[in-house]
Amino acid sequence: MWQLLIRLNKNLVLAIPAVMAAGFAFGLAAETGFLKELIIPFTFLMVYPMMVTLKLKKVLEGGDGTAQLFTQFINFAVVPFVAFGLGRLFFADHPYMALGLLLAALVPTSGMTISWTGFARGNLEAAVKMTVVGLILGSIATPFYVQTLMGAHVEVDMTGIMKQIAVIVFLPMAVGYATQRYLTAKHGQKGFQEQWAPRFPCLSTLGVLGIVFIAIALKAQAIAARPQDLLAILLPLAILYGINYSLSTVVGRLFLPRGDAIALVYGTVMRNLSIALAVAMNAFGKAGSDAALVIALAYIIQVQSAAWYVKFTGTLFGEAPAPSCPAPGRD
Repeated sequence: MWQLLIRLNKNLVLAIPAVMAAGFAFGLAAETGFLKELIIPFTFLMVYPMMVTLKLKKVLEGGDGTAQLFTQFINFAVVPFVAFGLGRLFFADHPYMALGLLLAALVPTSGMTISWTGFARGNLEAAVKMTVVGLILGSIATPFYVQTLMGAHVEVDMTGIMKQIAVIVFLPMAVGYATQRYLTAKHGQKGFQEQWAPRFPCLSTLGVLGIVFIAIALKAQAIAARPQDLLAILLPLAILYGINYSLSTVVGRLFLPRGDAIALVYGTVMRNLSIALAVAMNAFGKAGSDAALVIALAYIIQVQSAAWYVKFTGTLFGEAPAPSCPAPGRD
């Protein structure tokens, strides 16, 4: 079982499109109404495991302040507004798809931020801190960005969104931290890191795949009726990620050392699509399925582009010194 989950976690490039295809086929062949009852369980399965391995204490450590400031500036002062503009341009008649694009841009960083920074031999300590700070700030800010930018175009229940954020993010964060403390006390820090911590991202992947399956299955009939909508969604997503990569690469090259620059790129481009997908599916009712479709497709671009970017980090930022042991990181 664990080996299968580990393989899925390492092959999201293939697993997510395969699950999307399976969800599409299921949605065409069967009644999908019952799947709505599975959204909350899969949401918890998706978010809770990533919280168990979250290193909250890293927020208090210093040493990379410039990289952290640039990262959060791009995350909250640039990317959401680029996404909003692209949504207005490409989805003028589909406000909930525009909402999906905005949600995909609002919660930065995930475990993939740390993983891909490790693969590219960037500053892992900086990436961990970016992940924690970005997750907390993004979770707090999301309701206000949605209300301010989309309130005139979609029905926004601020109280409902805040409650969903509390249930989706902060409750799993509290339970995950308690789990981390318990396992560390029982098995020691080394035992936790070596035996238990590697398992939780695999469980989160299972939750992600379940939510993606549900989101696509619920939209299958609409997609079949208008297949051109998929290309219409992929284009603004590709533009959004292209702008994000370009801006972060230029800022990193101009102002930061190699390791911090790579962390900056993955700390801004890797969005927490799991939480965005959970908010779309839980906070906006039936209309949220349009937003969820956009976010589900964002997984494909995000994972594929992250893998390709690793190949160019040597050219863009220079080769890293040869490590004394294999570079850390896992996806």
